Amino acid sequence: MKIISAEQVHQSLNFADLVPLLKQSFSKPFHMPQRQVHLLAPEDKSNHDAFALLPSWNEEVIGNKAFTYFPDNAEKHDLPGLFSKIMLFKRNTGEPLALVDGTSVTYWRTAAISALASQLLSREDSKHLMLFGTGNLSTYILHAHLTVRPINKVTIWGRSLAKVGNLIDEMSTQYPQVEFVASSNVDDECAQADIICCATASKTPLFNGELIKAGCHIDCLGNHVVNARECDTTTVQRARVFVDSLTNTLNEAGELLIPIEEGAFNAQDIIGELADMCKKPEILRQSAQEITLFKSVGTAISDLVAAYQVYQHCN
Repeated sequence: MKIISAEQVHQSLNFADLVPLLKQSFSKPFHMPQRQVHLLAPEDKSNHDAFALLPSWNEEVIGNKAFTYFPDNAEKHDLPGLFSKIMLFKRNTGEPLALVDGTSVTYWRTAAISALASQLLSREDSKHLMLFGTGNLSTYILHAHLTVRPINKVTIWGRSLAKVGNLIDEMSTQYPQVEFVASSNVDDECAQADIICCATASKTPLFNGELIKAGCHIDCLGNHVVNARECDTTTVQRARVFVDSLTNTLNEAGELLIPIEEGAFNAQDIIGELADMCKKPEILRQSAQEITLFKSVGTAISDLVAAYQVYQHCN
Protein backbone atom coordinates (compact mmCIF):
# COMPACT_ATOMS: atom_id res chain seq x y z
CA MET A 1 0.00 0.00 0.00
CA LYS A 2 1.35 3.41 -1.00
CA ILE A 3 1.64 6.37 1.36
CA ILE A 4 1.13 9.51 -0.73
CA SER A 5 2.23 12.89 0.61
CA ALA A 6 0.85 16.37 0.05
CA GLU A 7 3.85 17.17 -2.14
CA GLN A 8 3.04 14.21 -4.38
CA VAL A 9 -0.60 15.35 -4.60
CA HIS A 10 0.45 18.81 -5.77
CA GLN A 11 2.84 17.32 -8.34
CA SER A 12 0.14 15.00 -9.70
CA LEU A 13 -2.86 17.30 -10.22
CA ASN A 14 -3.74 20.15 -12.57
CA PHE A 15 -7.10 21.80 -13.19
CA ALA A 16 -7.05 21.37 -16.95
CA ASP A 17 -7.32 17.60 -16.37
CA LEU A 18 -9.14 17.47 -13.02
CA VAL A 19 -12.19 19.58 -13.94
CA PRO A 20 -13.23 17.44 -16.95
CA LEU A 21 -12.38 14.27 -15.03
CA LEU A 22 -14.79 15.29 -12.27
CA LYS A 23 -17.49 16.10 -14.81
CA GLN A 24 -17.05 12.68 -16.40
CA SER A 25 -17.06 10.95 -13.02
CA PHE A 26 -20.25 12.68 -11.85
CA SER A 27 -21.89 11.57 -15.10
CA LYS A 28 -21.22 7.91 -14.35
CA PRO A 29 -22.68 5.60 -11.65
CA PHE A 30 -21.29 6.06 -8.14
CA HIS A 31 -22.38 5.53 -4.55
CA MET A 32 -22.02 8.11 -1.82
CA PRO A 33 -23.71 7.40 1.54
CA GLN A 34 -24.45 10.42 3.69
CA ARG A 35 -21.28 11.59 5.33
CA GLN A 36 -21.04 11.47 9.07
CA VAL A 37 -19.96 14.70 10.75
CA HIS A 38 -19.61 14.36 14.51
CA LEU A 39 -19.34 17.47 16.64
CA LEU A 40 -16.83 16.72 19.37
CA ALA A 41 -18.55 18.98 21.90
CA PRO A 42 -22.24 18.92 20.88
CA GLU A 43 -23.30 20.41 24.19
CA ASP A 44 -21.37 23.62 23.39
CA LYS A 45 -23.10 25.52 20.57
CA SER A 46 -20.10 27.82 20.13
CA ASN A 47 -17.66 24.94 19.58
CA HIS A 48 -17.42 23.58 16.03
CA ASP A 49 -14.59 21.06 16.53
CA ALA A 50 -15.55 18.01 14.51
CA PHE A 51 -14.55 14.60 13.17
CA ALA A 52 -15.99 13.36 9.88
CA LEU A 53 -16.10 10.25 7.70
CA LEU A 54 -16.89 10.44 3.98
CA PRO A 55 -17.28 7.06 2.21
CA SER A 56 -17.84 6.60 -1.53
CA TRP A 57 -17.15 4.20 -4.37
CA ASN A 58 -17.48 3.87 -8.12
CA GLU A 59 -16.73 1.13 -10.64
CA GLU A 60 -12.98 1.36 -10.07
CA VAL A 61 -12.20 2.24 -6.49
CA ILE A 62 -13.55 2.50 -2.92
CA GLY A 63 -12.57 5.38 -0.69
CA ASN A 64 -13.11 6.74 2.78
CA LYS A 65 -11.94 10.20 3.75
CA ALA A 66 -11.52 10.99 7.43
CA PHE A 67 -10.91 14.51 8.63
CA THR A 68 -10.71 16.56 11.79
CA TYR A 69 -11.87 20.18 11.86
CA PHE A 70 -10.57 22.47 14.60
CA PRO A 71 -11.30 26.07 13.49
CA ASP A 72 -9.46 27.63 16.45
CA ASN A 73 -6.21 25.78 15.81
CA ALA A 74 -4.43 28.66 14.12
CA GLU A 75 -5.15 31.11 16.91
CA LYS A 76 -4.65 28.75 19.84
CA HIS A 77 -2.00 26.29 18.65
CA ASP A 78 -0.45 27.72 15.47
CA LEU A 79 -1.69 24.66 13.57
CA PRO A 80 -3.92 24.13 10.52
CA GLY A 81 -7.62 23.83 11.27
CA LEU A 82 -8.04 20.77 9.07
CA PHE A 83 -6.24 17.43 8.98
CA SER A 84 -7.34 14.73 6.57
CA LYS A 85 -6.45 11.33 5.09
CA ILE A 86 -8.07 9.34 2.30
CA MET A 87 -7.95 5.54 2.20
CA LEU A 88 -8.29 3.91 -1.23
CA PHE A 89 -9.20 0.27 -1.94
CA LYS A 90 -9.63 -1.76 -5.13
CA ARG A 91 -13.30 -1.97 -6.06
CA ASN A 92 -13.19 -5.55 -7.33
CA THR A 93 -11.20 -7.13 -4.46
CA GLY A 94 -11.19 -4.63 -1.58
CA GLU A 95 -7.39 -4.66 -1.51
CA PRO A 96 -5.89 -1.52 0.09
CA LEU A 97 -4.20 0.71 -2.48
CA ALA A 98 -3.08 3.90 -0.79
CA LEU A 99 -3.29 6.35 2.07
CA VAL A 100 -3.40 9.79 0.46
CA ASP A 101 -2.96 13.17 2.10
CA GLY A 102 -6.51 14.43 2.23
CA THR A 103 -5.91 18.08 3.08
CA SER A 104 -4.15 18.80 -0.20
CA VAL A 105 -6.69 16.74 -2.17
CA THR A 106 -9.47 18.79 -0.52
CA TYR A 107 -7.98 22.04 -1.79
CA TRP A 108 -7.73 20.72 -5.33
CA ARG A 109 -11.13 19.07 -5.54
CA THR A 110 -12.96 21.95 -3.82
CA ALA A 111 -11.56 24.47 -6.29
CA ALA A 112 -12.12 22.12 -9.22
CA ILE A 113 -15.77 21.55 -8.25
CA SER A 114 -16.23 25.32 -7.92
CA ALA A 115 -14.80 25.80 -11.40
CA LEU A 116 -16.86 22.92 -12.81
CA ALA A 117 -20.05 24.48 -11.44
CA SER A 118 -19.05 27.79 -13.02
CA GLN A 119 -18.30 26.09 -16.33
CA LEU A 120 -21.78 24.55 -16.26
CA LEU A 121 -23.75 27.52 -14.92
CA SER A 122 -21.99 30.85 -15.49
CA ARG A 123 -22.26 32.72 -18.78
CA GLU A 124 -19.56 31.63 -21.21
CA ASP A 125 -18.49 35.26 -21.64
CA SER A 126 -18.02 35.86 -17.89
CA LYS A 127 -14.98 38.08 -17.44
CA HIS A 128 -15.16 39.61 -13.95
CA LEU A 129 -14.73 37.30 -10.95
CA MET A 130 -15.19 38.51 -7.39
CA LEU A 131 -13.59 36.32 -4.73
CA PHE A 132 -14.46 36.56 -1.06
CA GLY A 133 -11.70 34.99 1.02
CA THR A 134 -7.91 34.91 1.18
CA GLY A 135 -7.33 31.62 3.01
CA ASN A 136 -5.40 28.56 1.88
CA LEU A 137 -8.06 27.73 -0.71
CA SER A 138 -7.97 31.10 -2.47
CA THR A 139 -5.09 30.48 -4.87
CA TYR A 140 -6.56 27.12 -5.91
CA ILE A 141 -9.93 28.74 -6.62
CA LEU A 142 -8.36 31.43 -8.77
CA HIS A 143 -6.24 28.96 -10.76
CA ALA A 144 -9.28 26.74 -11.31
CA HIS A 145 -11.66 29.51 -12.43
CA LEU A 146 -9.07 31.04 -14.72
CA THR A 147 -8.85 27.63 -16.40
CA VAL A 148 -12.53 27.48 -17.38
CA ARG A 149 -13.61 31.07 -18.12
CA PRO A 150 -12.00 34.05 -19.95
CA ILE A 151 -11.58 36.06 -16.75
CA ASN A 152 -9.74 39.35 -17.25
CA LYS A 153 -10.51 41.00 -13.90
CA VAL A 154 -10.52 39.57 -10.38
CA THR A 155 -11.68 41.58 -7.37
CA ILE A 156 -10.55 40.14 -4.04
CA TRP A 157 -12.20 40.81 -0.67
CA GLY A 158 -10.65 39.78 2.63
CA ARG A 159 -10.58 40.83 6.26
CA SER A 160 -6.80 41.20 6.13
CA LEU A 161 -5.57 43.82 3.67
CA ALA A 162 -2.10 42.31 3.92
CA LYS A 163 -3.39 38.90 2.79
CA VAL A 164 -5.35 40.54 -0.04
CA GLY A 165 -2.19 42.34 -1.16
CA ASN A 166 -0.07 39.20 -0.99
CA LEU A 167 -2.63 37.25 -3.01
CA ILE A 168 -2.80 39.97 -5.64
CA ASP A 169 1.01 40.07 -5.93
CA GLU A 170 1.25 36.28 -6.25
CA MET A 171 -1.49 35.93 -8.86
CA SER A 172 -0.48 39.01 -10.87
CA THR A 173 2.95 37.49 -11.38
CA GLN A 174 1.45 34.27 -12.74
CA TYR A 175 -1.33 35.88 -14.79
CA PRO A 176 -0.04 39.25 -16.06
CA GLN A 177 -2.93 39.46 -18.54
CA VAL A 178 -5.48 39.54 -15.69
CA GLU A 179 -6.22 42.63 -13.58
CA PHE A 180 -6.24 41.73 -9.87
CA VAL A 181 -7.62 44.43 -7.55
CA ALA A 182 -8.52 44.74 -3.88
CA SER A 183 -12.16 45.22 -3.00
CA SER A 184 -13.00 48.78 -1.96
CA ASN A 185 -16.81 48.84 -2.22
CA VAL A 186 -18.57 45.48 -2.03
CA ASP A 187 -21.95 46.87 -3.11
CA ASP A 188 -20.54 48.36 -6.31
CA GLU A 189 -18.34 45.36 -7.08
CA CYS A 190 -21.08 42.76 -6.58
CA ALA A 191 -23.28 44.77 -8.92
CA GLN A 192 -20.62 44.43 -11.62
CA ALA A 193 -19.29 40.90 -11.11
CA ASP A 194 -20.14 38.11 -13.54
CA ILE A 195 -19.11 35.42 -11.04
CA ILE A 196 -19.08 35.71 -7.24
CA CYS A 197 -17.18 33.01 -5.36
CA CYS A 198 -17.35 32.83 -1.56
CA ALA A 199 -14.76 30.84 0.38
CA THR A 200 -14.81 32.26 3.89
CA ALA A 201 -15.62 31.34 7.46
CA SER A 202 -18.21 34.12 7.64
CA LYS A 203 -21.21 33.48 9.86
CA THR A 204 -23.30 36.17 8.15
CA PRO A 205 -23.99 37.14 4.50
CA LEU A 206 -21.10 38.76 2.68
CA PHE A 207 -23.15 40.88 0.26
CA ASN A 208 -26.62 42.26 -0.43
CA GLY A 209 -28.52 39.94 -2.76
CA GLU A 210 -30.64 42.79 -4.07
CA LEU A 211 -27.57 44.25 -5.79
CA ILE A 212 -26.51 41.18 -7.78
CA LYS A 213 -26.76 41.89 -11.48
CA ALA A 214 -28.80 39.81 -13.91
CA GLY A 215 -26.81 36.93 -15.35
CA CYS A 216 -24.49 36.58 -12.35
CA HIS A 217 -23.35 33.17 -11.11
CA ILE A 218 -22.78 32.77 -7.37
CA ASP A 219 -20.77 30.02 -5.72
CA CYS A 220 -20.87 29.53 -1.93
CA LEU A 221 -18.45 26.92 -0.65
CA GLY A 222 -16.95 28.18 2.61
CA ASN A 223 -19.72 27.35 5.08
CA HIS A 224 -21.06 23.99 6.25
CA VAL A 225 -22.85 25.05 9.44
CA VAL A 226 -26.64 25.10 9.77
CA ASN A 227 -26.84 28.51 11.49
CA ALA A 228 -24.30 30.39 9.33
CA ARG A 229 -24.30 31.50 5.71
CA GLU A 230 -22.27 33.38 3.12
CA CYS A 231 -25.27 34.67 1.11
CA ASP A 232 -28.61 36.11 2.19
CA THR A 233 -32.16 34.94 1.64
CA THR A 234 -32.69 37.45 -1.18
CA THR A 235 -29.86 35.87 -3.18
CA VAL A 236 -31.41 32.43 -2.80
CA GLN A 237 -34.85 33.72 -3.80
CA ARG A 238 -33.52 35.49 -6.91
CA ALA A 239 -31.49 32.55 -8.17
CA ARG A 240 -32.02 29.15 -9.71
CA VAL A 241 -30.36 27.02 -7.03
CA PHE A 242 -28.10 24.00 -7.55
CA VAL A 243 -26.12 21.98 -4.97
CA ASP A 244 -23.28 19.48 -4.97
CA SER A 245 -25.24 16.98 -2.83
CA LEU A 246 -28.86 17.30 -1.73
CA THR A 247 -28.32 15.08 1.30
CA ASN A 248 -25.30 16.98 2.58
CA THR A 249 -26.49 20.52 1.87
CA LEU A 250 -29.92 19.96 3.40
CA ASN A 251 -28.19 18.62 6.49
CA GLU A 252 -25.47 21.26 6.84
CA ALA A 253 -25.86 24.40 4.71
CA GLY A 254 -27.29 27.46 6.42
CA GLU A 255 -27.43 29.22 3.03
CA LEU A 256 -30.45 27.04 2.26
CA LEU A 257 -31.62 25.89 5.69
CA ILE A 258 -32.13 29.42 7.03
CA PRO A 259 -34.35 30.54 4.10
CA ILE A 260 -36.26 27.25 4.40
CA GLU A 261 -36.81 27.89 8.11
CA GLU A 262 -37.95 31.42 7.28
CA GLY A 263 -40.52 30.03 4.83
CA ALA A 264 -38.83 31.94 2.01
CA PHE A 265 -37.53 28.90 0.12
CA ASN A 266 -38.41 25.22 -0.31
CA ALA A 267 -36.05 22.29 -0.72
CA GLN A 268 -38.17 21.28 -3.72
CA ASP A 269 -37.06 24.50 -5.44
CA ILE A 270 -33.51 23.16 -5.81
CA ILE A 271 -33.07 22.47 -9.52
CA GLY A 272 -30.60 19.63 -9.13
CA GLU A 273 -27.35 18.37 -7.68
CA LEU A 274 -23.98 18.15 -9.40
CA ALA A 275 -24.60 14.71 -10.88
CA ASP A 276 -27.77 16.06 -12.51
CA MET A 277 -25.87 19.09 -13.79
CA CYS A 278 -23.29 16.84 -15.46
CA LYS A 279 -25.84 14.49 -17.02
CA LYS A 280 -28.71 16.83 -17.95
CA PRO A 281 -27.55 19.92 -19.83
CA GLU A 282 -31.16 20.96 -20.32
CA ILE A 283 -31.47 21.94 -16.63
CA LEU A 284 -28.52 24.36 -16.73
CA ARG A 285 -28.60 28.11 -17.42
CA GLN A 286 -31.79 29.00 -19.27
CA SER A 287 -30.95 32.58 -20.31
CA ALA A 288 -28.23 35.21 -20.18
CA GLN A 289 -30.29 37.16 -17.64
CA GLU A 290 -30.94 34.57 -14.96
CA ILE A 291 -28.98 34.38 -11.73
CA THR A 292 -27.60 30.97 -10.73
CA LEU A 293 -26.41 29.81 -7.32
CA PHE A 294 -24.31 26.75 -6.54
CA LYS A 295 -23.98 25.69 -2.91
CA SER A 296 -21.22 23.22 -2.12
CA VAL A 297 -20.35 21.57 1.19
CA GLY A 298 -18.04 18.95 -0.33
CA THR A 299 -18.59 15.44 -1.62
CA ALA A 300 -16.83 12.18 -0.93
CA ILE A 301 -16.94 11.15 -4.58
CA SER A 302 -14.91 14.23 -5.61
CA ASP A 303 -12.32 13.30 -2.96
CA LEU A 304 -12.28 9.76 -4.32
CA VAL A 305 -11.82 10.82 -7.94
CA ALA A 306 -9.03 13.29 -7.19
CA ALA A 307 -7.20 10.92 -4.82
CA TYR A 308 -7.40 8.05 -7.31
CA GLN A 309 -6.02 10.31 -10.04
CA VAL A 310 -3.05 11.02 -7.75
CA TYR A 311 -2.61 7.31 -7.03
CA GLN A 312 -2.58 6.47 -10.75
CA HIS A 313 -0.06 9.24 -11.43
CA CYS A 314 2.23 7.96 -8.64
CA ASN A 315 1.89 4.31 -9.57
